[in-house]
Amino acid sequence: MDGRIVRPTEVARLGAGPVEYRLERRGPAAVVICHGGHMRAGLALGEEVFAELGCTVLVPSRPGYGRTPVGVGPGPVRFAEVIAELCARLGITEATVVGISGGGPTALALAADHPHLVRRLIMESAVGGRPWPGLGIRVGARVVFAAPVESLTWSAVRLLLRRAPATGLRLMLSSLTTAPVTEVLNALDDDRRAGLVTLFGHMRSGHGFVNDLRYVTPPDATRVRQPALVIAGRTDGQVPYAHAEALAAALPNAELVPLDGGSHFVWHAPGYDVVAGRIRAFLDGG
Repeated sequence: MDGRIVRPTEVARLGAGPVEYRLERRGPAAVVICHGGHMRAGLALGEEVFAELGCTVLVPSRPGYGRTPVGVGPGPVRFAEVIAELCARLGITEATVVGISGGGPTALALAADHPHLVRRLIMESAVGGRPWPGLGIRVGARVVFAAPVESLTWSAVRLLLRRAPATGLRLMLSSLTTAPVTEVLNALDDDRRAGLVTLFGHMRSGHGFVNDLRYVTPPDATRVRQPALVIAGRTDGQVPYAHAEALAAALPNAELVPLDGGSHFVWHAPGYDVVAGRIRAFLDGG
């Protein structure tokens, strides 16, 4: 299994414009991952279970992130059309779609509008059940993540993570959990701490995060008919657990899988091994 967080990407020239993507071909089963805020195709997050199952993984950079211009399908519905075209270009005719955090609305739109392509839906710490974000995040993000200020913001984050990684990790996690940060940190082993430091050190917002804030009304989840798995932490400090509850209630064929403890990054929460097992069974049709 490839444990690298940062991986090489390519750019496809589609009808709407250039789209950055990463494609890791393995077996016939395909998974399309819609990343959340501050993430791009080259960053791997929560993919271990799919790699272990031998799934082909496709990860596009959403509008404004990486090398995908903000004008290429700027909202969830339009970018879902772009992803469907990208899948057709790459020979992917059926896939499980994973919506992570702010990528949730795109995953919902893809499942609702392209049922021929989407076999199953997995939502992880995902926006989609209620309006998002709250006023505090909306106002603050327009200050610290607006271009070109976002480059200075992330430069400061990288500097802190290099010089004082423990302090930097504590600071980053403080907004991602409603649990005591010390409790969340103590639950992480050294490898997971190092992985989060590396991940935070490679994040960028580009024009993407501010663009996300323009599309705060999620697509109608009741239109999604595919089996769905909704995974969320009860102490998520970025996307409240109420989103997961609302999603599970709205999706006609959904199972809610909650986690206690941890942060917005459910893959590092206590008990995620059990969740990974549930994902494996879900992909097998169970």
